[in-house]
Amino acid sequence: MKRVAAVDCGTNSIRLLIADLDPATGELKDLDRRMTIVRLGQGVDRTGRLAPEALERTFAACREYAGAIRELGAETVRFVATSASRDAENRDDFVRGVVDILGVEPEVITGDQEAEFSFTGATKELTGRTDLAKPYLVVDIGGGSTEFVLGSGTVQAARSVDIGCVRMSERHLVRDGEIIDPPGDEQISAVRADIDRALDEAARTVPLDRTATLVGLAGSVITIAAIALDLPGYDSEAIHHTRVPLAKVREITHHLLTATHDERAAIPSMHPGRVDVIGAGALVLLSIMERVGADEVVVSEHDILDGIAWSCV
Repeated sequence: MKRVAAVDCGTNSIRLLIADLDPATGELKDLDRRMTIVRLGQGVDRTGRLAPEALERTFAACREYAGAIRELGAETVRFVATSASRDAENRDDFVRGVVDILGVEPEVITGDQEAEFSFTGATKELTGRTDLAKPYLVVDIGGGSTEFVLGSGTVQAARSVDIGCVRMSERHLVRDGEIIDPPGDEQISAVRADIDRALDEAARTVPLDRTATLVGLAGSVITIAAIALDLPGYDSEAIHHTRVPLAKVREITHHLLTATHDERAAIPSMHPGRVDVIGAGALVLLSIMERVGADEVVVSEHDILDGIAWSCV
């Protein structure tokens, strides 16, 4: 067994996985898995820069994670940074801060690399299942981008496009710096049009119409699953590998887009950091399901973090 630590720093959240891995058996045993909403991508789509307060929130989480890594004694640490830090002019400030705190340089990976890690993490334990047809289309809906990767054991095609819950919210659901709550038909149509253009772009690389099983990853998808299950709070074990029908996703998306901030915040399984962006995230998932003709989405709690961890052995 090898003990590793994987950090995934995205546009909306930063996550840590410390795990023992057995390459011979393919077993991954969680020791610590946690997530912190830091909104690193706050304003990046508009300004092209990482905001000082967003950097400080991210560094505070890194300091917390560094303590956990030291306590559990991980042999290898790999830090992967995604969409927001790819886009920012001042990404060197981010890199220096992470190196000072964790002692490793964040790897600003490409969208295609991000997709491959997500695919490995999401599908490794699906191997051998006879109730899920192949190929799988894994979709990782993040804050700034969404990764699409199609494969059957190995990756056949992958593409990252710039749609995500934070980017879509800041681009279309904000007026004078404030979230439009709830958005009107005009704003929702603008989000839809942006998503449709991105899906057209993804389809030029990934044959979306070949999807047999849709596997959904990350916070927006997990939140929708928790709502569908009517959970009293976040429950990873209950959510992992649940199957949410298209009709239920459509119903939840409509509710989230017509609810007020307080109504969304009152949902028991809603993370406070997702209250203002979950509507756009749900609309991304619904649009993908409709485009690929998926009757359901299989929700995975294992994703890019697990893929990053496996890349350490």
